[in-house]
Amino acid sequence: MIVALLGAAVPVPLAAQSPPPVQGTIALEGTMTKFYRGVNALVVTTIDGAEHVYRFAKTLVVHGGQGPGPEALEGLRPGVKVVVHYRINGGEEAVEEIDRVADEGLKIIEGVVVRLDRRHKRITLKLDDGTTDILRLTDRAATETNDGIKDSTKVTVYYSDESGQKVAHYFKQTP
Repeated sequence: MIVALLGAAVPVPLAAQSPPPVQGTIALEGTMTKFYRGVNALVVTTIDGAEHVYRFAKTLVVHGGQGPGPEALEGLRPGVKVVVHYRINGGEEAVEEIDRVADEGLKIIEGVVVRLDRRHKRITLKLDDGTTDILRLTDRAATETNDGIKDSTKVTVYYSDESGQKVAHYFKQTP
C-alpha cells in the first residue's frame, strides 16, 4: 500500500507530459528569399519575418512552376509568395512540395466553408456574391493539419485549374 501511495505522489516524467510530436505534413507560407541550386536549398521568409532554410530532394513537386522538380524553382524571383509543405523526420524538415502562389502560380479564392469533406477530398465554399464553389482537394491538402477550420470558417484557398476543375493545394483560415 505504501508503494502504491509513493507511486501516486511521484510526478510523471516530463517526457510523458509533453505533447506528441507533430504528425503529418505541415505547410508554411512566406516569400522566397533565395534559391541555392548547388545544395538544393530554399530560403523562405515567413510573415513574421523569420527565415527558414529548407533542403529538398530531386523528387520535389512544384506547383505553379515552370516544370517538374527543383529546376522549376530556378525561375522564382526573390519576393515571390510560396507555400512550403514539409514533414519533420528525425528532427530534420523534409520538403515534399512547394506551391508558387499568384502571378503564374496558383490562384487564390476566398470564401466561407460550407462543407469540408476530407474523406472525399472536397471543400465547398460560399463566395461573397452568394454563389457556392466546390473544389477538389489534393491528397496533401486533405490530410494537412488545418486546426480550427470547420464549417462556417472564412478561408483563403490556393488552387490550380486542372482540366477545367479547381483543385485546392492549400487552404488557411482568413483572419
